[in-house]
Amino acid sequence: MLIEADTSCLIVIDIQQRLAAAMQAPAETVKNARILLTAAAELGVPALVTEQYPRGLGRTVPELGPAVAAAKAQVIEKLHFSSMNEPAFAAAFAATGRRQAVIAGMEAHICVMQTAAQLMQAGHEVFVVTDATASRTLASEQACLDRLQAAGAGIVTTEMVVFEWLGQAGTPAFKALLPLIK
Repeated sequence: MLIEADTSCLIVIDIQQRLAAAMQAPAETVKNARILLTAAAELGVPALVTEQYPRGLGRTVPELGPAVAAAKAQVIEKLHFSSMNEPAFAAAFAATGRRQAVIAGMEAHICVMQTAAQLMQAGHEVFVVTDATASRTLASEQACLDRLQAAGAGIVTTEMVVFEWLGQAGTPAFKALLPLIK
């Protein structure tokens, strides 16, 4: 199945200051999350951003600030590892009315995995963006991706998401987003 801009919601999980510093390849993860947020803004895809215990882990990394604002993303603080167990997040996701969830974030094997699993249990199509998702170790990240794929999640890349959301070349949105992925 393809990821569709009019049926999906972008979820960016816990890409926070103190957490990002401990991840494998944090610069690539942040760069690709910024591309996803920018594409979501351009294409009208609703975006939700979570922050796990921001007093301890800091806020979302500053590099994502302009893209979060452009996407008009709702930023939701949480204590639960699964965003779906946080009432404010569950309500915000439900309010989007979207059936597809495109997920990026940290840590893959904890908050990303648990959120994705609960979204699938609730009947949503889930796509985990591997190059916009990270853990402290590659083994933990790979275990998450393997487990979610076995459960039915799509494992995708940033470019796959952007081009599936676009659907065709030659549009104003395509021209606006092309410099981000060249």
